[in-house]
Amino acid sequence: MWKTPVERCFLWLGGFRSSELLKLLATHLEPLTEQQLASIRNLQQTSRQAEEDLSQGVRALQQSVAETLASGSLSRAGPSGCTGQMAVAMRKLGTLEHFLLQADNLRLQTLQQMQCILTTRQSARALLAISDYSSRLRALSSLWIARPRE
Repeated sequence: MWKTPVERCFLWLGGFRSSELLKLLATHLEPLTEQQLASIRNLQQTSRQAEEDLSQGVRALQQSVAETLASGSLSRAGPSGCTGQMAVAMRKLGTLEHFLLQADNLRLQTLQQMQCILTTRQSARALLAISDYSSRLRALSSLWIARPRE
């Protein structure tokens, strides 16, 4: 299902990462051979390292944007200084798209590697599990939005 950049960002920030996807799938794909289990563990480890690298980049970007926004005050710089700071911050936020593409690519690569590890039947069950998870997440989101508020 197609997702907006904001949805993709929240998926990443919310922890829907390749290693979590692998955990989800591992519980739905039994029985797995010892070789499959070893390959999945290796893939999880590789995914976690790539995820940590991406997360460090996002943290550095967040810090950089915060520092840019906090680096001056309106009273000293005037409106034009504020506009300049916002332009710099916007350029930095533009790099967020790069991180989102990398995160999407990591999820895609993980799924492609899982397809190589699994049998056809297991791959089909994996796709069903992912679809079910996505549907439940969307239903939870709808319930949250529609909840009564005090």
